[in-house]
Amino acid sequence: MIAGLRWAAAAARERRLAARVVERNVIGGRRHWLMIGSGALEPIIYLLALRVGIGRLVGPVTGPGGGPIDYVVFVAPALLATSAMNGVLYDVTWNFFYKFKEAKTFHTMLSTPLGVGDVAIGELGWALIRAGIQAAFFVVVMLAFGLIKSWWGVLALPAAFVTSFGFAGLGLAATTHARSWPDFEKIQLAVVPMFLFSATFYPLTRYSPAVRTAIRATPLYNGVALLRALSLGTVNRSTVGHAIYLAVMGAAGLAYASRRLGKLLLH
Repeated sequence: MIAGLRWAAAAARERRLAARVVERNVIGGRRHWLMIGSGALEPIIYLLALRVGIGRLVGPVTGPGGGPIDYVVFVAPALLATSAMNGVLYDVTWNFFYKFKEAKTFHTMLSTPLGVGDVAIGELGWALIRAGIQAAFFVVVMLAFGLIKSWWGVLALPAAFVTSFGFAGLGLAATTHARSWPDFEKIQLAVVPMFLFSATFYPLTRYSPAVRTAIRATPLYNGVALLRALSLGTVNRSTVGHAIYLAVMGAAGLAYASRRLGKLLLH
């Protein structure tokens, strides 16, 4: 019991210290809220273009439940998943790398009571706050356009948060291996194909069986499938599987990034 109390006290202390890292980022970014909010504009512009333009030219497509749905209703949850992905990637890749390699911010932090885990959790928490703001704005737009067709849609924002968490952990882990700025081109080489082919704009049935298997393994597809199921009310066991996939990916990425940072900053 004593060991359990000590663990709980240590966990509470770690959360408080990680919150200080988040607070630092909030103070540093308080003059840039317009830039933070503007991150939601790109998928919303896509959504408007689909609603008033392309969506009127494309007929109904087959939804997750097997029935026909409007094309814009099909694409909107995928753009929400994309927004959740992009919302964290800047902070956990380029911004994180700058603090680590150029500004040496983390080295300074470690001269305080903060530990490596506090830094990793705090940076990830700040990235999730930014992504959450963008996702919330996008969900409001979807509601205004009548693009959420089920009461399961009340879970769309938490699901977007889980999607962001998955990519935040993965992005942190990848960034700890970056040696220079050109290395981030590899991230773009992964992100762009995922955006285009993760059943974002076309139903999965349009692809060959081999391609479908590869797509199902990608993180963005799991985010798209999760949010699409909630928006349309086609929730089943696989929906839970998508959420677990993203949560495990985020937790594993965070744990790996913390260990890597410990080796890079303390040795």
